[in-house]
Amino acid sequence: MSDVVSRLDVLKTYKLYVGGKFPRSESGRVYEVTDAKGEWLANAPLGTRKDARDAVVAARAAVKGWAGTTAYNRGQVLYRVAEMLQGRREQFAAEVALSEGIGPKKAAALVDAAIDRWVWYAGWTDKVAQIAGGANPVAGPYFNLSTPEPTGVVGIVAPQAGYGHSLLGLVSVVAPAIATGNTVVVAAAADAPLPALSLGEVLATSDVPGGVVNLLSGRTADIAPTLASHQDVNAVDLTGAIAADGPGAAGALEALAADTLKRVIRPELDPFAQDWTIAPGTDRLLSFLETKTVWHPMGI
Repeated sequence: MSDVVSRLDVLKTYKLYVGGKFPRSESGRVYEVTDAKGEWLANAPLGTRKDARDAVVAARAAVKGWAGTTAYNRGQVLYRVAEMLQGRREQFAAEVALSEGIGPKKAAALVDAAIDRWVWYAGWTDKVAQIAGGANPVAGPYFNLSTPEPTGVVGIVAPQAGYGHSLLGLVSVVAPAIATGNTVVVAAAADAPLPALSLGEVLATSDVPGGVVNLLSGRTADIAPTLASHQDVNAVDLTGAIAADGPGAAGALEALAADTLKRVIRPELDPFAQDWTIAPGTDRLLSFLETKTVWHPMGI
């Protein structure tokens, strides 16, 4: 008689990440996530407009504390995320490989690049003020100083298509927004949400306060308009909008955002050509900052 006992695998139940917790979708529904060959991978929660609104509430509640944290401490928190992501490298490499239909070596390289990107943005937290602010020359006995401040709550439509989008693309749009003191609500890639939902587990076990990053899976067409039109969202990053819902999606979302004068990052004309492995510049760091200018009389 064989000593080997057959057993069933314990399948993972993926959940949303909102306010530092892992709720099921308000709808109670899930959708099937498949690999590049159409094979079933997992069930992901089907986020709704109500979930998006709840996430905005959580993000708004976290703004004051996160924006008030010193830039140095924010950098340490982002570096801690990289440490935790490094500890789960193999899991993320497997999820990226299945999600994007690539080999294990390429997937591992993309995960390594995502970890490095967290570290890169962690290093910018206490330096961005030096390139976004400064002393202004004025005609009079005054100091005139401009300093950057976070915009507030940012809604993000994560990259939906292209090489390296499921994790590296996600990190490339989330990390710069929170590095500068904003909080975010993210509509994860509908076709490959598993690395994003697993990232929520990394964030929860790092030092990132609840509500700073909120991750939703589901139909982008349901979540994105809610973020674009929400009066308590200050800015939107529409990077993944065209790939998600067709050529007209980005324009419709921009129109919704215009009603409340949101800052907007527009998507590339050809999102399929976006290469997330290219080293980022400072554009995204500066995109969601406001400039405060202070006048102060000089002493005698």
